[in-house]
Amino acid sequence: MRFIRLEIVLSAIVLAAPIAARAQNYPWCSNFHDGAGTNCGFSTYEQCMATARGTGGYCAPNNAYVAPRAAGSTEPMKHKHRLRSARRKL
Repeated sequence: MRFIRLEIVLSAIVLAAPIAARAQNYPWCSNFHDGAGTNCGFSTYEQCMATARGTGGYCAPNNAYVAPRAAGSTEPMKHKHRLRSARRKL
């Protein structure tokens, strides 16, 4: 019976624990003139300026931006080509 109670309590703690928020990864930041802060949630310079113009602010590149890696094979192309040419010789 104690094991079941312990399991219920531990499950409740795990479910109630806050999930870590991931930072938004966008290349442009809007810096507001009125001191309202910075918003780094813009994909394009034009999006950023559309927001910043209304406050007299400006846009700058996000120094913390990391471009996503393109999906694809990590195998070098030369290696694939060698395999094809080796098969032809057989």
